[in-house]
Amino acid sequence: MNRSRSYITLLLLCMLVFSAKAQRNIDFVNPMVGTKSMGHTFPGACAPFGLVQLSPDTEMIPHNIDGVYQPDAYRYCAGYQYDDQTIVGFSHTHFNGTGHSDLGDILIMPMTGEVKLDMGTAQDPDSGYRSRFSHENEKAEVGYYSVVLEDYGILAELTASDRVGVHRYTFPEGTETGHIVLDLDYGIYYYDGKTLMANLRVEDPYTLTGYRITRGWSRMNYTHFAVKFSKPIVNYGCRNNEKVKYNGFWRKFDMTENFPEMFGTRLTAFFDFDFSDGKPLEIQVALSPVDCLGAMKNLQAETETKSFDEIREQTQQKWEKELSCIEMDADDDTKAVFYTALYHTMINPSVYQDVDGRYRGIDHNIHQAKEGQVNYTVFSVWDTFRAQHPLMNLIKPARSEQFVNSMLHHYQQSVHRALPVWSHMGNENWCMIGYHSVSVVTDAVVKGLNIDKKLALEACLNSSNVDYYDGIGEYKKLGYVPLESSGSAASVTLEYAYDDWTIYTLGKQLDDKEVADEYARRALNYRNVFDPSLGFARPKLQDGAFKKDFDLLDTHGQGFIEGNTWNYSFFVPHDVDGLIKQMGGERQFVRRLDSLFTMDLPAKYFENTEDINEEGLMGNYVHGNEPSHHVPYLYRWTDEPWKAESRLHSIMKQMYKNKIDGLSGNDDCGQMSAWYIFSSMGFYPVCPGSDQYVIGSPLVKEAVIQLENGKKFTVRAENYADRNMYVKSIKLNGSPYKKSFIAHSDIVNGGELVFEMSSKPNKKSSSYQKPYSFTH
Repeated sequence: MNRSRSYITLLLLCMLVFSAKAQRNIDFVNPMVGTKSMGHTFPGACAPFGLVQLSPDTEMIPHNIDGVYQPDAYRYCAGYQYDDQTIVGFSHTHFNGTGHSDLGDILIMPMTGEVKLDMGTAQDPDSGYRSRFSHENEKAEVGYYSVVLEDYGILAELTASDRVGVHRYTFPEGTETGHIVLDLDYGIYYYDGKTLMANLRVEDPYTLTGYRITRGWSRMNYTHFAVKFSKPIVNYGCRNNEKVKYNGFWRKFDMTENFPEMFGTRLTAFFDFDFSDGKPLEIQVALSPVDCLGAMKNLQAETETKSFDEIREQTQQKWEKELSCIEMDADDDTKAVFYTALYHTMINPSVYQDVDGRYRGIDHNIHQAKEGQVNYTVFSVWDTFRAQHPLMNLIKPARSEQFVNSMLHHYQQSVHRALPVWSHMGNENWCMIGYHSVSVVTDAVVKGLNIDKKLALEACLNSSNVDYYDGIGEYKKLGYVPLESSGSAASVTLEYAYDDWTIYTLGKQLDDKEVADEYARRALNYRNVFDPSLGFARPKLQDGAFKKDFDLLDTHGQGFIEGNTWNYSFFVPHDVDGLIKQMGGERQFVRRLDSLFTMDLPAKYFENTEDINEEGLMGNYVHGNEPSHHVPYLYRWTDEPWKAESRLHSIMKQMYKNKIDGLSGNDDCGQMSAWYIFSSMGFYPVCPGSDQYVIGSPLVKEAVIQLENGKKFTVRAENYADRNMYVKSIKLNGSPYKKSFIAHSDIVNGGELVFEMSSKPNKKSSSYQKPYSFTH
C-alpha cells in the first residue's frame, strides 16, 4: 500500500513538473516557422544574439556561375528549405530571414561507409556525403535541433552557446568506424573563388584549429575556429580541389593523408573515429573573428567542461529568461506565433567579440572592447530601423545600448566616416538604401538610452554627407536624387528625407540650432519627388523633369526599390500631415489607403522583384516587404482612425501563422517579427526617432512587459474575441485616454493600458489627439 501511494505521489509530481515545463515560453516557439518559401529562417540551434547559428543546410545553389546570377540561390538565403529531401551538412553561421545572403561557415557532416568528399546532388544523393532525411524524424526547438540521417542511420543533434556550436552524433549499433567530413569550401551564396584560403591543423588526437577567409557579401570574412572531439581521431586526410600553381617546398609532403597541417582554397577534410564502444561522438566547434587562440579561449570558457545536455539546458534557460521579458495571455496558437516572433527578434544582431574582449573591427584591425562593452555585428538596418531596434529600445535597452555603441565604433573605424548601412562580420556591404543607422541612433537617444550624444550627432552628420554614396551629393544640391544617379531615386529621396528628420530631432536634443535648421529643411525634400498632377511620388531627372512612361503599379524599373509608388508614396512617417496635403487632402488620402488594401495587383507587376510575391500581398499593400509596414497606422492621422483596427487584425491573422510557411515575406533579421510583437500588443513605432507609439488594436488578451527598470507595463484587452477587433475605449492607469498614441515614457514608467474591444467601430475616436507630425 505504501509503495502504491509512493508511486502515485511520484507520478503526480512528475505530472506537475511536466505541466510546469509545458508552460515555459520557449515551449511555444516553433523554429520551423518561415523555413518554407519566403521566410528564409533557419531551424537550427543558437543562443540569444549569439555568434553561432548551427543549422542544417539542404542545398547549395551558387549565387552565380561564371558571373551569371542563379535565381534559385535566393531560396537558400538561410541554407534550408523545408520541401527538400536531403541534408548537405550542418554549418555554423546563418542569417535569420534575409533576402540576400552569405556565411554557411564550417560545414560538418557525419557519415558511415566509404568516405566521400563531394557533396553530391539532390537527384543523386549517393554520389556524395549528403543524406536523405524525413521530417518525421526531425525536431526543432529553442536551442536544439535533431534529425536522423537516413542514409547512414545516424542521429544528429545540435545545440549552441554564444560562440560554440555543439554536435552529438549517435552512430548505428555495431558501427566500427565512422567518419566526419569537414568542408571548408562550402558556403551559402557560394561561387567559384569565394573561399580565398582555408587552413586546418590537427593539434592533437582530440583537437583541431583553423580558419577560412571568404570573399562574399562580407568582402573579407575571417572565421577562425577550434574543434574538440570527445573521441580520439584514428585516421584522417584531406583533398584540396584546386590547381595549385605554386606549392613551394611543401611539395616534400603528402598532405592528403595524416599530415597535421592542411590548407587550400578548396579544402575538404575527413576524420575517422572508433565507435566500437557504442558511445556517441560529441563535437564542440568554437568560432572567433580574431584568431584560433581566441576560438580556443571561447571554447574553454563556454563549453569545454560541459556535456551536450548541459549546454542545451543552459542555452534554453538563457532563451527562457530573454523571452520572459513579455508575458502574454492568448490562445495557444497565438502564443506560438507571438513567442516565435519574439524569438526571431533576438537572433540578430550577433555578438562579434571573443570572451577576452577582442574583436575584428570594420577596419580589419583587432580592437579591445572596454570593460562592460560587447561588440555586435549583423546590422540589417534598412529593415530593422523600423521596429526591431525600437523594440529592443523598449524591452532590452541595456543590450540596445551595446548595439548602438557597436554602430558608433563602426563609424569611428570606417574610412568613409559613416555608420553602418548593412554590415556583418567586420565588413560593410552597402546593401539597400538610406543611411538609416541615424534613425537607430536617434531613437536610442530619444528613448533615454545611455549614448554619447556628442559622438552620436557627429556620426549622424558625417553619415549624411558622404557625397559619393548613392547620390547624396546631388541630393544636397538638387533636393532629390536624380534617376540618372540611382535606379531607386524616388525611394532614396523619400528615405533620406526621413533620415534627415531624425538628425533634426537629434540636433534639437543637443540644442544645436544650426543643425536643427539645416536638417529641418532637408527633411522636407520628400516634397520634391511628389508629382502634383498625380499626388504620388515619382522619380525626377537631373533637369527637374519627372520620369516619362511612369507606371504607378510596377515594382521594377520605376525609380523605387522593392516596391511601387502606391506603397512608397506613403513613406513620409515624420510628416504625415504634410503627406496628406501632397496627396490632395484627407478625403483623397483615406480613399488611397482604402484602395491600397483592396485593389488588385496583377502578378506581372512584381514578377521581376524577388522580395515581393502574392504571399505578402493584401490587395496592393505589400506586407511581405518593409517599406509599407507603418501604412495601416496612417489612418490614425485621419477622421476615420478605426479603419486601422480592422486592417491590422486582417494582417496579423493572414500574414502570421504557426506554420512552416507562416511568414509572408523575409523575416529580415527580426523586422517582420518585431512588427507583429508591437502590433499584437496594440501599438507601433510609426516614426522611430519620436517618443510616440501609434495606437492600433491588440490581438492578445493581456501582455505584461517586464521592464528592465523593474517596473511592469500591462496591456489588457477587455471583451476580447476574434470579431471584436475595434477599440471602443481606452484607459491608461484607470483614466479615460483620448490620444491616438502613447508616449515611451508612459510605458517605461509602468502602468496599465486597457482596451475595451467591440465588434463595431468607435467613430467618436476621430476626435482623439492625433500623433506627431513635423512642424518647424
